[in-house]
Amino acid sequence: MANTDPIALVDHLFRKQAGQMVATLTRTLGPRHLTLAEDAVQDALMTAMQQWPFRGVPDHPEAWLFQVARNRALDRLRHGQMAADKEPAIARESATVESPNAAPLLRGELPPVEDDQLGLLFLTCHPSLASDACVALALKLVGGFSVGEIARAFLSQESAIAQRLVRAKRALRDEQISFGMPEPADLPARLDSVLDVLYLMFNEGYAATSGDQLIRGDVAAEAIRLTRMIAMHPAIAAPRTWALLALMLLHAARFPARVDSEGTLFLLREQDRSKWDRTMIVEGMRALDRASSGDRITAFHLEAGIAACHAAAVSWESTDWVQIVELYDELFALTGSPVVAMNRAVAVSRVEGALAGLAALDAIDLSALDRYPLLPAIQAELWRAAGDIDRAVSCYRTALGLARSAPEQRWLTGRLSLLV
Repeated sequence: MANTDPIALVDHLFRKQAGQMVATLTRTLGPRHLTLAEDAVQDALMTAMQQWPFRGVPDHPEAWLFQVARNRALDRLRHGQMAADKEPAIARESATVESPNAAPLLRGELPPVEDDQLGLLFLTCHPSLASDACVALALKLVGGFSVGEIARAFLSQESAIAQRLVRAKRALRDEQISFGMPEPADLPARLDSVLDVLYLMFNEGYAATSGDQLIRGDVAAEAIRLTRMIAMHPAIAAPRTWALLALMLLHAARFPARVDSEGTLFLLREQDRSKWDRTMIVEGMRALDRASSGDRITAFHLEAGIAACHAAAVSWESTDWVQIVELYDELFALTGSPVVAMNRAVAVSRVEGALAGLAALDAIDLSALDRYPLLPAIQAELWRAAGDIDRAVSCYRTALGLARSAPEQRWLTGRLSLLV
């Protein structure tokens, strides 16, 4: 790994491994020491950032991180009352590199973590916590999201999210909730929150809310991996999980056409559809078919249906916009979401014209989206299509002032330059 950029690798491993390490340490230490597990993993990642640029990347970086995190946890526990009975448990999870029997770490392997991650997901989504607190905590621990990223996902303030996380951790500690998969009878009460977490994880991968990259492929891939695990788990399998998996796969299939090698953003109507991942589309359609069992239609079913309409269309012009508007009507009736109303307006404009799309926006209270850059960007596109260039320019400038990622800023700057 001599040519690997150490800082970029640490950032990648943070997304890929942090949730796994926190999950395994939390199972070993017990949920009461959730914060300790999280802090130990953060310390390991900071140590890597400090050491790897100068000492080089170790042969097995994932195993190195886990061992450092494990040692940090042990060091802290040695100063507490739990050291005597918890140290042997942690030692069994990862043998030290000095031991000739340290096979997992010496081979560069981590302890088995898939079940641990499911356990952590369902732990953080305990019904004793408010649903928004469940989702925020799971995004932090399993998804490795920062407080700022969670705040943007909730369209909320960072201070409010930070307080929500503190309260959620305190509640888990005070309730003395055990780690692991719930009993089958208790799964339905937690599954919806778990799926909400995975949905928001994928959204961040689909369109990053900050940074130089529009798509965070590792975040989206992790959301897909965890959703697929849940969909195929015999005790948890549910139609709405398959619907979410279908939604993710159908959107991820378009990733190769959404940006080019220079990071230029392409809207759906501009994309080269020959670049779409057909294998992923086929898998997504099969997942949507499996989601059709049962009699409950969820938001995931409707969103996946919209994505399927786009995936089935050979061109932007041949898209079944009437069907998409009908699906958005059902989705808005189910959720009342202003984001859904905003996206519905775009579909309405394809059926009835730009002015009809603008009227659809005016009919909805969009005050919750006043800091959401996509709203003025859509308004700008619709005003441009309607021929009102002055209003389009004003909306593009508003969107540019709110844009959070570099690709969004470049796209908006380009659109604005065509009009001024």
